[in-house]
Amino acid sequence: MKVAVIGLGMAAKPHLDALALLTSDVHLTGVFARSPEHRNTMAQKLGVLSYASPTDIAADNNVDCVLLITPPDARLELVQMMANAGKAILMEKPVERTLAAATQIVEICEQADIPLGIVFQHRFRQGAQTLAEHIATGALGVITAARVQLPWWRPQSYYDSPGRGTLAHDGGGVLITQAIHVLDYLLSIMQPVTSVQTLMSTTALHDMECEDFSVSGLQFANGASGSVVATTAGFPGRAETIEIDGTLGSARLEAGELCVHWHDGRTESVGELSGTGGGADPMAFPCDWHRDLIADFASTLKAGVPPRITGREALKVHRLLDAMRQSSIAGQRINLEPDA
Repeated sequence: MKVAVIGLGMAAKPHLDALALLTSDVHLTGVFARSPEHRNTMAQKLGVLSYASPTDIAADNNVDCVLLITPPDARLELVQMMANAGKAILMEKPVERTLAAATQIVEICEQADIPLGIVFQHRFRQGAQTLAEHIATGALGVITAARVQLPWWRPQSYYDSPGRGTLAHDGGGVLITQAIHVLDYLLSIMQPVTSVQTLMSTTALHDMECEDFSVSGLQFANGASGSVVATTAGFPGRAETIEIDGTLGSARLEAGELCVHWHDGRTESVGELSGTGGGADPMAFPCDWHRDLIADFASTLKAGVPPRITGREALKVHRLLDAMRQSSIAGQRINLEPDA
């Protein structure tokens, strides 16, 4: 897979590190960023082309795929351009700032019949994949409850960056920017959410437009209950956790480490603790998960089958995020429509 990267901000680091490990399967042709100085410096460092514009990438027949790492408010025009040029797209989360805007992007790619993959790398952690298998095979029995904690920390300087934590730039605060990863994973292993009730707030620790604290109650289609507490005001920041209760055992996934306690007395441990970007340095985590996700996208592109996490699949978490925001504004429980 020959890939061009658009966007060289903070989020590009794990992608570029991952690409450096995939040279036998993936070839980086070049990069683009709005700053000519920055893109030229990065291109020289990486030994690749410095594209003068996204139009040049669209016109390059040597590019199979575009890795889009721009902020969510700078996606629509680029997606339309690359779709028209027949380029497959692998895009950072979130798809867009709202469910409606995200749906528009997904439909553009579907109508152009080009693959659209979304970067939800947490699904590729070893412990996360084992937990997904245990639930899918019924090993944990009937799932009765799920509890999510994301006690992360971001200093005020993080939100002093122009547009950070605003509806216009990010589409929200801690939920759509940080918790979206763990929420996507939760939806991928659980039954659909049928209703949600959420309270969002902004604590005195941050001066920002949107929420840095959110607490939600969830109801799942199989009758299981759930809770989600997410914040970027939890100094100094700790790893996120997902706890799943079943009739045959309970599981706790903390960062990449899974611990299972079976009702028959057995215990199981899979994976290992690692940084997840929960502290003051948002990029303090390994690139392994990005590596595996990009490799998976390359293999599906070669095989001509949909990527593991399609744009349509990503709309599930956007549907939940929209319902959470609506619930907090209205101060009431919101019922979710079945996934389209």
